[in-house]
Amino acid sequence: MEKWLSQEEACEALGVLKQTLYAYASRGRVEVRWDPEHVGRKLYRGSDVVALIKKRARGRARKTIAASTMAWGEPIINTRISTIVRGRLYYRGVDAVELAGWATLEEAAQCLWEAHTAPVFATPREDVVPLPQSASLRARAYASIALAAAHPVPLAAPDAIRLHEEAAALVGRLASGFVWLDGDGPLHLRIARAWCCEAKADLLRRALVLLADQELTTSAFAGRVAASTGASLGSCMLAALATLSGPLHGDAALRVQALLDEVRNVGVEAAVAQWRSHNGALPGFGHELYPQGDPRAADLLGKFAAPPEVRALIDYVHETSGLAPTIDVALIALAGHCRLPFDAVFAMFAIGRSVGWMAHAIEQVTSGTLLRPRANYVGPLVDNR
Repeated sequence: MEKWLSQEEACEALGVLKQTLYAYASRGRVEVRWDPEHVGRKLYRGSDVVALIKKRARGRARKTIAASTMAWGEPIINTRISTIVRGRLYYRGVDAVELAGWATLEEAAQCLWEAHTAPVFATPREDVVPLPQSASLRARAYASIALAAAHPVPLAAPDAIRLHEEAAALVGRLASGFVWLDGDGPLHLRIARAWCCEAKADLLRRALVLLADQELTTSAFAGRVAASTGASLGSCMLAALATLSGPLHGDAALRVQALLDEVRNVGVEAAVAQWRSHNGALPGFGHELYPQGDPRAADLLGKFAAPPEVRALIDYVHETSGLAPTIDVALIALAGHCRLPFDAVFAMFAIGRSVGWMAHAIEQVTSGTLLRPRANYVGPLVDNR
């Protein structure tokens, strides 16, 4: 639960006078509200105060600021695509959770791309890529996007309509690599048919929209760096997809699944204790950008009955540490509830997020700027005589 501080408590925590606290509040850096239990008294949001304290602790030295931008620090890129404000995710000013209540992934793409109409994520006419029968669907998807990157659609100039068409074709190509799609209609319905869970199609739709973007993730940043060099949208998607594959990003669900396997084997209390002893922080709980809990996870988990071991883990972690689950836990729970195939969570993550990757790549391409940060050298001394 969010903690609210009195004026005295907030000033003491920040080490400032009340006039400075008023200035923070007036600039929107600390949210303020009236105390419902005391007339005429104001309260200040505790998480905003903590954020200010952390920001000041990082210091304002030039090198310190530069380093802090790369690890949950200062914003480094201007974007109109998405943002997180007070623990809520917004797509171009629209609450992502509210959008997920009714929109398809195609309609989310229309919003994120600022397209005039919702795109069609068509299945490629040609076979994706010939691979050995033993190759996984993930390998098939990677190879398909690599092929697109190797044969880019030529663009004489950044034309919005053509960029949207190419982006839609790439999303369809990626989805077809991960899932054996057939027929027409919204992408989530075709995926549900392929995974034999048509009755749960609306849950897949909601999950895909919630995954579509999340500000400047590492994969979105990788895609933007590629786009800034003038690379094709296919190359941008390939760069983003490679970045997503790391266990600290899109493959985080594998660590959550490993924890849940231990919960099934030894019980939730012993599993959590063992994990913390051997691996440190629990995967899938607590998020730097959502101190009060991931709203995407809360929304998705509220729409179906999570498997018993998932619910037991969520309840135990909340009771013992106050941490809330992230979208990774919600996706694992959804996969269990819908009896989805192996690697379906990564496939959903990649398919949904590919819409955001394309939004970032298009925005970067049309900006015409190169992303080329400098490194702070900390190696052996250099003789500069």
